[in-house]
Amino acid sequence: MLATLDAPDREADMSQNAAAPTAGVAPTPVPLRELLPWALFAGVLLLGLFYLVGLDQGATSLVPGSLIHEFVHDGRHLLAFPCH
Repeated sequence: MLATLDAPDREADMSQNAAAPTAGVAPTPVPLRELLPWALFAGVLLLGLFYLVGLDQGATSLVPGSLIHEFVHDGRHLLAFPCH
């Protein structure tokens, strides 16, 4: 195996090509008017998820019973939310 790695024709297998430099293409800026609805949607979604994981229990529960509490119980402990 070592004899094949040290063969004199090993250099012939290597390529001497280099990647040609490309012209610098700047990304097109996204206007704030197009980005704002997506940021607002993501914020509302994250706030809803935050409520379900951390705050949906007891008197403020939107879903009756303890279904959501039990479903996200380990996640509450992982995120350091007190739940009992």
